[in-house]
Amino acid sequence: MNKMNKNFFCNRGVYVALLAAMPFVSFAQKPNWQNLDLKADSTFGISTEKAYNELLKGKKSVPVIVAVLDGGVDIQHEDLKSVLWVNKKEKAGNGKDDDKNGYIDDVNGWNFLGSSKGSINYETLELTRLVRRDNAKFANADATSVKANELPAFETYQKNKTELDQELAEAKTGLERFSGIKNAIDAVVKKIGKEKPTREDFQAFKPADEMETNIQRIMVAQLKNASFEEFYNSQIVPGYDHYKNQVEYNLNVDYDPRGIVGDDPNNSKERFYGNNDVAGPDAKHGSHVGGIIGAARTNNLGIQGVADNVLIMGVRNTPNGDERDKDVANGIRYAVDNGAKVINMSFGKSFSWDKAIVDEAVKYAVSKDVLLIHAAGNDNKDLEVDSNFPSPDYIGGGKAATWITVGASSWTNDDKIKANFSNYGKTKVDVFAPGVDINSTVPGSKYEKLSGTSMAAPVVAGLAALIRSYYPKLTAVQVKDIILKSVVKVNQSVQIKTDTDTKTVPFSELSVTGGIVNAYDALKLAAEYKK
Repeated sequence: MNKMNKNFFCNRGVYVALLAAMPFVSFAQKPNWQNLDLKADSTFGISTEKAYNELLKGKKSVPVIVAVLDGGVDIQHEDLKSVLWVNKKEKAGNGKDDDKNGYIDDVNGWNFLGSSKGSINYETLELTRLVRRDNAKFANADATSVKANELPAFETYQKNKTELDQELAEAKTGLERFSGIKNAIDAVVKKIGKEKPTREDFQAFKPADEMETNIQRIMVAQLKNASFEEFYNSQIVPGYDHYKNQVEYNLNVDYDPRGIVGDDPNNSKERFYGNNDVAGPDAKHGSHVGGIIGAARTNNLGIQGVADNVLIMGVRNTPNGDERDKDVANGIRYAVDNGAKVINMSFGKSFSWDKAIVDEAVKYAVSKDVLLIHAAGNDNKDLEVDSNFPSPDYIGGGKAATWITVGASSWTNDDKIKANFSNYGKTKVDVFAPGVDINSTVPGSKYEKLSGTSMAAPVVAGLAALIRSYYPKLTAVQVKDIILKSVVKVNQSVQIKTDTDTKTVPFSELSVTGGIVNAYDALKLAAEYKK
């Protein structure tokens, strides 16, 4: 679930449908739906607005620092700039480490993906890096030439190499097909003669062949609920870019941008590198996450975050590709050392280079009373079977006591309440939270709907911050306990579609709690803990 995959899987249904020339129609939902109430609004949100109206009026709160470990946060956004964390011990722009924390001019956070030379945008997947590492030793080897003690490593290399080759072949096929779709739409638009054609323009178009007929059918269906520009930029461009970036960057063993950082990527103990550009070259994903957590609620602009008294700390550790364990560990430590009480981690991957170094950082965060909120992933997989890193399970045994893994839910209380992309797991996913078509902040003081467990995790991070803000004496363990115990249980069964079939399972089997987080019930329970 690197950042590129997260954005891709958000809309995977549309891409597959387009490839099959079958239209996918999205359904409108209420604005701010993630904060609405099931009974009052007929929308399965987390009852945030109800909590503010009935439980929090007139109550005092304290600011809570929430670290957004992600791809970057737009510190100029109209709905975020008033809720940004500011390191008051640092004097902006003087080129000195005023607070002696090892990071120069870290006014709003830190970027572990850059240096004075610039910042990384695209990266390889961890799988690609593992194959590249082992190519030097095993590329020309076979089972008879490998030493006995290296045979397990060789077999792992072979397995990884096979998987990488398969993924690259699929990406190349996807790029070829999506290029065809994009080119076909572009050609029809050119024939229509308008840069931004309407639904009526497509209806009036006279197709010359089967492809143009399919494009016409798709566009007439899609433009019922969106403009051409909205559809093209949210569905076509991301799909094309996804495959293109996979081929050129993510799955390319010859691509290695790490040199720009200037660190030793093999030295996981190295702490002090990077720059203070917390936005980086692509702040869309992190800005969206930050807005869900705490976009200003009283400025009459844009959207309303879950929490009303937070300070968003930007920590850039996730490129367009897989994050490195070293950067994850350093991001966690930076956040903890600079006062974060909640850390949101909307990233993940199927392989881990150095899990031990991440475990150490997680243990450090737990020891400092910090909550870690992690997205479950967007591959529609059972995490009882498939791995997703980072994880709360330590090497050698034990589990992080203040970690919450979050799956994504939709707004309808029916058999589709589980987002079709969301990972799940009876013991591996703790809770579900709204993660479909969530409107939030994106760079340029704009707003956009995105879907993913990346959006569900910050809903829970915002809730955790809200509880800690109004009940600051509660420990991180207690806040986790409150969030898990106060879920709204989902009693019906849900459909889970796989590549081969569709199975129906009780929603209660998809997570530890079998429910959706709820701010109103959580705050009521928090008040009891206080007593």
